[in-house]
Formats: sequence, C-alpha cells, structure tokens
Amino acid sequence: MTPSKWILPTGAIGIVSKAGRYGGTFAHKDIAFAFASLVSVEFRLYLIKEFQRLKEIEQKQLGWDIRRNLAKINYRIHTDAVQANLIPPELTPQQISFVYANEADVLNTALFGMPAK
Repeated sequence: MTPSKWILPTGAIGIVSKAGRYGGTFAHKDIAFAFASLVSVEFRLYLIKEFQRLKEIEQKQLGWDIRRNLAKINYRIHTDAVQANLIPPELTPQQISFVYANEADVLNTALFGMPAK
C-alpha cells in the first residue's frame, strides 16, 4: 500500500505525500522520530542522549541568564551606592570612572567568577 492510499482512508494528519519532482512522503517530526526509533535502536539511543545534552545546555543557559538579569537589575542600586559611599567630592571625573570600573569588577567577580573583559 502506498502512503497516499493509506493517508486518504485513515484521515491521517501529520503525514503528507506528494508525487512528482521534489515529491516524497513527509511526516511531522514527532511521527518521524517515533518511526525511526522503531526502525533503529541506535537512532533511538542517539535521540535520547541528544535530548538530554540539549536540556543540560538549556539549564546552564538559564542559570547564566538569571545571574545576568540579577546583575542588570541591581546595577542602578550598585552605582547609587558607589556614588553615595565611595566617591569623595575631590576626585576628578577620570578617577571617578576608575572607582566605578573597579567596583563593577568586584561585582562581576562575585557573581560570575571573573571580572569584565
């Protein structure tokens, strides 16, 4: 039985069969993965391992984003505190910039384990 003859009577969704040049049978990725898993045990194992690897990367990225957003939110509070407590009035603008940069490096080292580049 051809895919076209099977798709019509069963009312299959997620599978499309096209004839002619550039034609073929195309399935939704979930259907394709399930079919390929039945055909090849090696592919099934590869699929599981790859999914786990991608989830680990995603979790690490989420952790990075949370720390980055925390630093972004607290930046204004941090600069206000530096201005109020660490900058004496007699400093030049260049010296003031150095104080801000130095304190930003302290904050980055505390949050990310390394100073800004």
